[in-house]
Amino acid sequence: MENKLLKRLNKSKEASKIELTRQDDAKIGKIINNCSNKQFFKCKIEPDLLTDPELDLLYVPKNCAEQVEQFAKYVWESGWNAMPHHALPSWLRDNDYLLKGHRPPLPSFKACFKSIFRIHTETGNIWTHFIGAICICITSFFYLLKPHYETKIQEIFVFGTFFLGAFACLICSALFHTFYCYSPKVCKIFNKIDYCGISILIMASFVPWLYYAFYCDATAKLTYMILIVVLGIACIIVSLWDKFSTPDFRAMRALIFTSLAFSGLIPAVHYLSSSGSYKAFNFGAFGWLIACGILYVVGASLYATRIPERLFPGKFDIWFQSHQIFHVFVVIAVYVHLYGITKLASYRLTIGDCLTAHIETDFSFEF
Repeated sequence: MENKLLKRLNKSKEASKIELTRQDDAKIGKIINNCSNKQFFKCKIEPDLLTDPELDLLYVPKNCAEQVEQFAKYVWESGWNAMPHHALPSWLRDNDYLLKGHRPPLPSFKACFKSIFRIHTETGNIWTHFIGAICICITSFFYLLKPHYETKIQEIFVFGTFFLGAFACLICSALFHTFYCYSPKVCKIFNKIDYCGISILIMASFVPWLYYAFYCDATAKLTYMILIVVLGIACIIVSLWDKFSTPDFRAMRALIFTSLAFSGLIPAVHYLSSSGSYKAFNFGAFGWLIACGILYVVGASLYATRIPERLFPGKFDIWFQSHQIFHVFVVIAVYVHLYGITKLASYRLTIGDCLTAHIETDFSFEF
């Protein structure tokens, strides 16, 4: 008889634990949401959360800081489980259409780094740009060591600027998506670094194209480079504004970075009008410049409108969400732009210096 009673008691305890597992995400998320960043040590806890018998197994201290610490320890020791969007603290809620699979707040940078080897909503965002950054490093290594660049320091500088800007953008993005779940403060810092990386990429992309497109026009080349740098710095300054990284400003972010990229239309129109459409498209890498712009615009539009997850909430929580597609488009655009400026550079170097630039050579440009 006693054995039967013990078995029933054990089954009751197991059932209680299972029920807790199903509900603890929402309850813990509710606790953390009460602890705002500014009132971290003075926040108030709702009485029903403190007296809820289902939370006794976790032991919830009355001090808010202790609660968050206890929760972090609990998550870390249990290897943490992915959380639904509604259970996340407010500073981790970004995309309302990704319903599940989110990382909880993690207790250390080490834990954040280890999370890149887990499957969650940020896995694709991290690896698309992390792999892209590695590919850029490998490409730049072989590209800048080609024999025809060894004696021309200006060629190394021009293409090196582009590679450095591309690498900075991709690695900053990968770092942000890796570590932003550590704390609200770290999230804001890495968010700003991420946006600065985007501006750096756009500025660096214009350097080789302006250098070769206006190879013999020093005034225009210098004027447009200064213009792009000034606009890029202005964009970086705006990126440092705290509210700029909030979900409400998602569309504005896409608009600002797209506008910075499209500021290149001014030198592009200048080049098109002075060189003619045939030369611009066949020798000036104009077609590849347009293709690069289309990739950026399409990617940024999907990012701003949150398509496809907006149309099918919960179906793209882990893979093929808008942010991942945007990341892939950025990497493709970087290589499309590299191919275009390589063709343009080859053309300029083929026809010689500016004294002989009026002599047209038979150079075919492949689309």
